[in-house]
Amino acid sequence: MSSNHQNGAVLGTEFTQNVIDAMGPKTSPRLREVMAALIRHIHDFAREVQLTTDEWMAGVDMINEAGRMSNDKRNEGQLLCDVIGLESLVDDITFTAATNSTSGLTASAVLGPFWRQDTPRRENGATISFDTPPDGQVVYMHGKVTDVATGKPLQNASVDVWQASTNGLYEQQDAGQREHNLRGVFHTDAEGNYSFYCLRPTPYPVPMDGPAGKLLAMMDRQVFRPAHIHLMVLSSNEKEQVQHDGYKSLTTQIFDKECKYLGNDSVFAVKDELTVEFVPRKGDAKAPLELEYNITLAETS
Repeated sequence: MSSNHQNGAVLGTEFTQNVIDAMGPKTSPRLREVMAALIRHIHDFAREVQLTTDEWMAGVDMINEAGRMSNDKRNEGQLLCDVIGLESLVDDITFTAATNSTSGLTASAVLGPFWRQDTPRRENGATISFDTPPDGQVVYMHGKVTDVATGKPLQNASVDVWQASTNGLYEQQDAGQREHNLRGVFHTDAEGNYSFYCLRPTPYPVPMDGPAGKLLAMMDRQVFRPAHIHLMVLSSNEKEQVQHDGYKSLTTQIFDKECKYLGNDSVFAVKDELTVEFVPRKGDAKAPLELEYNITLAETS
C-alpha cells in the first residue's frame, strides 16, 4: 500500500506526483506538460469536492453516453464541453494568442456539434434554404475575404456555412428538412467575394435528449442559444488544389444583434464583435433582408 494512503488518509500530492512521474521518457514535451497539469488539477478537484465513487461513475456514464450519441452528424461530446464553457474558453485562448501578433482579425467562435464534413459546394449567389418555412425571413448574405495585413482579396477561399431552421433544428435533426438544407460551401471569386441566400437565424434550445441537455437541466440553467449563423473559412482546399494555403483557417459564428439571448448564451460563445445587423434589401424579390459580412484571415507564421 502506498505511503500516501495509511490509516484512512486521503491520497495526497505525493500520490499525484507518482502518477505524473509514471510517464515515460518517450512522452513528447507538450503532452507531458498538458497531462501533468490535467492530472494535478483533476486530482485536486476530486480532493476539493470529496468526490464519491457514485458521483465519479455518474460522470463516467455521462461521458460514455455522449460518446454513444456522437456521429458524423452530431458531436454530443463537444456539446457537453460547450455547456460548461470549455470550448469557448479554449477558443478565446487561441484567438487571444492570434490577435497578440495580428490586429484586425475576424473574431473566432466555437464550432458547435452540428458541422458536417460532407456539405456540398454551391455556386456564389445560390440559396441554402431549400425548405424555407412560412415564418422564415430570407437574407442575401455577402462579403469579401481578405488578407488582414495587406487587404488583398483571397481568391478561392472556401466559406462553409450552416444554420438551424426556424423550428430550432438543423437538418440532420429534422426529418422534415431535406439533407444538407441550410448548408453550403462557397468559394470566393477573383475579388475575394462570396454570396448566398440564407435565413435570418432564430434562437433555439440546446438538444435536451442527451447528456449536455440533462446537465443544463440539473444545473437549472437557461438552455437557449442566441440566433446565429456558423461559418468556417478556409484559405485552401486540398481536393480543389486552390490557392492561399499559407493562411490560418477561421471558425466563427455571427449573432443577430436584436436577439434577446445575446447576454445569456447557453454555451458562452457570443462576442460583441460578432454581432451583426440585418438591413432591408431593395430590388430583390428573393430576399427582403441583406447582410454584408467581411472576413479577414492572417498568414500562418
